[in-house]
Amino acid sequence: MLLRTLAFASVLLAVPASSFVGVNHDARPTITLNAAGPGYKLGAKTEGVLINNRFVVEELKKAVPESMTMSDIDLLRFALAHPDDETAAMKALENAIQWRQTKGKRIVDSAREAVAKATANGGWDNEYVRDAAPHADVINDFITPKAVITTSTEDGDLVYVIRASQIDDKALMDKASVEQVGDFFLYAKEVHNIVANERSARTGRMCSVIFANDISGVRKAPDSRFSKALTSSSDSYESLYPSLAGPTMILNLPLILQAFVGLLKPLFPKSVQERLVFKRAPILASLKELTPLGTDPTTKLNFRGEESATVRGASGTGRKVGRLRTTKYARAVINEWDVYGE
Repeated sequence: MLLRTLAFASVLLAVPASSFVGVNHDARPTITLNAAGPGYKLGAKTEGVLINNRFVVEELKKAVPESMTMSDIDLLRFALAHPDDETAAMKALENAIQWRQTKGKRIVDSAREAVAKATANGGWDNEYVRDAAPHADVINDFITPKAVITTSTEDGDLVYVIRASQIDDKALMDKASVEQVGDFFLYAKEVHNIVANERSARTGRMCSVIFANDISGVRKAPDSRFSKALTSSSDSYESLYPSLAGPTMILNLPLILQAFVGLLKPLFPKSVQERLVFKRAPILASLKELTPLGTDPTTKLNFRGEESATVRGASGTGRKVGRLRTTKYARAVINEWDVYGE
């Protein structure tokens, strides 16, 4: 049963929350772990990565319709996902464009408009983003800060924390369809992508998403309908948002399974296995729900220290991850972040 739950957790980690905090511009870069895209490491300078891939980025621009806006950072991620293979990068981009013009158009347009409204006053008004989410009137009642919250490292990477045990997936799926839940998470990814790319351009440091799955309290397999919705959404993650995902941390794995970490990795998607990290997070495990990470100053401080521990990349070399910090504005699944500073 726990093995099935871990497989479920691997799917959840491919669903980023659309939550954003300010960047500490004075923080020193400390991360050299590989992110999802080859040739792109956490902490990489945006300008340098663009220079190294400028030719392909310029070629990719030719595929973007005049009616569509895609930044250099958007295109860069496709180039990074297919190093030394311009044809593959172009094909991947064309598939993403097709989705954005057809099935995903409503999601993309809603996310863009919501982010524009949320940042109109120089901060972040989360209600615009939350209200614009597909089927939010149903789903927002079930995906809450008790189970989902997002933090940021000192260096500016987004950190998505989820506790699957506090999502009543059966009750959710009794009210929402698989397609509706899938659209909800795709919208969250799109908002996430918009802010990560904006941050990459504004700060001069490539922004990635670090996934943190807290296994605390997991005792049963997921509702099959919820699992199907998440699988559908996660299957599109690398194709629609390439080179965005950073390390994946599995936190508070039950003691009975800690001795079998090597056997657990194959349960996760291949794209996740290379970035997988298993770690204990006692402070996080002690919380009855995740909400205090966004509301209690002491909990925030303790969690920051806990999550500054060493994470190992695919090479096995330990590197320090910038200390995590949460924002006082975190409120819901599309958690409230102040993009320009706390």
